[in-house]
Amino acid sequence: MLDWTSGQMSCLIGHCHPEIAQTIASHATHLDHLFSGMLSPPVIRAAQRLTSLTPPGLDKTFFLSTGAESNEAAIRLAKFYTGKFEIVGLAGSWHGMTSGALGAQYHAGRSGYGPNPVGNLALPVPNAYRSVFRHADDSYDWETELDYGFDMVDRQSCGALAAVILEPILSSGGMLVLPPGYLKRVKWHCERRGMLLIVDEAQTGIGRAGDMFAFQHFPEDRGVVPDLLTLSKTLGNGLPLSAVLTSDRIAQSAKENHFLFYTTHVNDPIPAAVGDKVLEIVVRDDLVAHSRRLGEKLQAGLRRLQSRYGCIGDVRGRGLMAGLEIVSDRATKKGAPEVGAAVGHKMTELGLWAQLATMASFGGVFRIAPPITVTEEELKLGLGMMERAFASTPGTQPLYDVESDTSSVQQQSIESRL
Repeated sequence: MLDWTSGQMSCLIGHCHPEIAQTIASHATHLDHLFSGMLSPPVIRAAQRLTSLTPPGLDKTFFLSTGAESNEAAIRLAKFYTGKFEIVGLAGSWHGMTSGALGAQYHAGRSGYGPNPVGNLALPVPNAYRSVFRHADDSYDWETELDYGFDMVDRQSCGALAAVILEPILSSGGMLVLPPGYLKRVKWHCERRGMLLIVDEAQTGIGRAGDMFAFQHFPEDRGVVPDLLTLSKTLGNGLPLSAVLTSDRIAQSAKENHFLFYTTHVNDPIPAAVGDKVLEIVVRDDLVAHSRRLGEKLQAGLRRLQSRYGCIGDVRGRGLMAGLEIVSDRATKKGAPEVGAAVGHKMTELGLWAQLATMASFGGVFRIAPPITVTEEELKLGLGMMERAFASTPGTQPLYDVESDTSSVQQQSIESRL
């Protein structure tokens, strides 16, 4: 099968990459695990390479295992550094299943487990397709929405706002891309309130969205550097590896005041060696530019599908990270997860795996994220499979004469396979 979710959005440079396999084998033979307080050459090399790719202000890093763990550590550090405890997240966010990360998460996982940590507040989900905040020309008025959200946060706060945590593209929220200028406005709000900005790039980091780090993409956000950056998934290419990056200033304060976040597998040698190799390959093979270029082709292919099938309400994303929202009616934007599920089953039969989330909060959006090593031929093949799946599934609302077009669709699919 073509895996267009890269495992759990993690296998950035593909499954079973020979250089990754060799790195694992080599370090498993010579050095696999150490006492957590000891530093090893793989950890130092990975830290040096990673911080060489980040802008000034993201100067120090340490390595953990999962995305939830890195977000937990970042939230803990933000509270420790500011001396405050309130954390603000975006509605529709996903940051992990540990206590602090889950408290700042609003997509799912909050109900039925007792009280979440105190001091968690939410901003409106920045959904350009569905938001009720509109200009007179019906375009998305995200700035009014964001300012309104912070006004509501201020009204609920007890005066202890520590940090905002957000994703540049809300993947679990439906592949929602933050608008140009959004990060700069959030940073402005944070500075006014003495808050830190945490950016969670579990899925968007290391080239996935067409930039080394997705927060760097828009000219309107130029100069914005998060106080804390978390990485996971893509950094380990499927192995459990995550990272927290911050400034020299915050790192020094944490050291002087004895900040503690200690686990059995902090700064483990094998995952760090893999992360170092992933970064080396991405830079060496110019995969960020490759992701950007093929991402444009992916978006064009998905928009062509949208022009042919009325059930595709919206296409969004950036780089090799895309969302396809399935609706029953474009005018009302009512979701049609049952149609999406049927299309997804057909894709699987044809040999393409693209995840459709069917949670009520999700509405039925295909999340598409092939490895950034994908070739143009593989991209054409996958898009051809999607075309066949939509063409052969009831309820997709073809915007053309299906019978007269069937032969040409089959021919295109055959050509794409060749």
